[in-house]
Amino acid sequence: MKLLRHGARGAERPGLLHADGTIRDLTGLVPDIAGAVLSDMGMAMLRSIDPSRLPVVDANTRLGACVGGTGKFICIGLNYADHAAESGMAVPPEPVIFQKATSAICGPTDPIIIPRTSEKTDWEVELAVIIGTKAKYVSEAEALSYVAGYAVSNDVSERAFQTERSGQWTKGKSCDNFGQTGPWLVTRDEVADPQNLSMWLKVNGETMQNGSTRTMVYGVAHVVSYLSQFMTLHPGDIISTGTPPGVGMGMKPPRYLKAGDVVELGIEGLGQQRQVCEADA
Repeated sequence: MKLLRHGARGAERPGLLHADGTIRDLTGLVPDIAGAVLSDMGMAMLRSIDPSRLPVVDANTRLGACVGGTGKFICIGLNYADHAAESGMAVPPEPVIFQKATSAICGPTDPIIIPRTSEKTDWEVELAVIIGTKAKYVSEAEALSYVAGYAVSNDVSERAFQTERSGQWTKGKSCDNFGQTGPWLVTRDEVADPQNLSMWLKVNGETMQNGSTRTMVYGVAHVVSYLSQFMTLHPGDIISTGTPPGVGMGMKPPRYLKAGDVVELGIEGLGQQRQVCEADA
């Protein structure tokens, strides 16, 4: 299944993508694409519904982030060896963990808002993992069973905030609209191998990133298991698993986003995003 949330920001309704390409409304059947709905039992209930009997949503309706009720947005840094190299950093001996504020989460076509004092707003296409079942001290062998599904994520980053102003990375990752997620949550049964997905990103039609989850240093199962040793993962938590090379920071000379730029990105089988960059008011 491809689950989604549609409608005005802050008032999104649950829905799904029908096989005929139409968006269907789940209002009244589930409260949101969140919480218990993300469990195996919740997914089984959704699979029992005949999508053709659900109301059709206007195709022009805004899509929100594909999951609600997110308590934690956890990111894995330098998780592609070739991206670490372009960043001038060594591959870490353990996953690098940082947080992105949940207030950064937005829909797949919501604009990238460039902060007032930004000098170096950058792009990062990433595979997002959506937790479906509470996970604590889980083994790598069982880790994927705690995953509800996968989505496209743009881990937008302000590099000057992130690396030049001391402290930790969070302030360079958490600005408003720095976390486009979706267009939909693709349930794990539809993703045969999360470590074999092609991914790409373009700026103004020019390909910047063209990679694959095959080159992750630490795969999804390892990351979920690893994180669960330090914190309990809850339904709706998002794990953004790192980016392949081709970010603006790694170019010679570096290239960063400006108002009016158009960013497009996608992951095989998980859909595409499109954002127009805007200067913050």
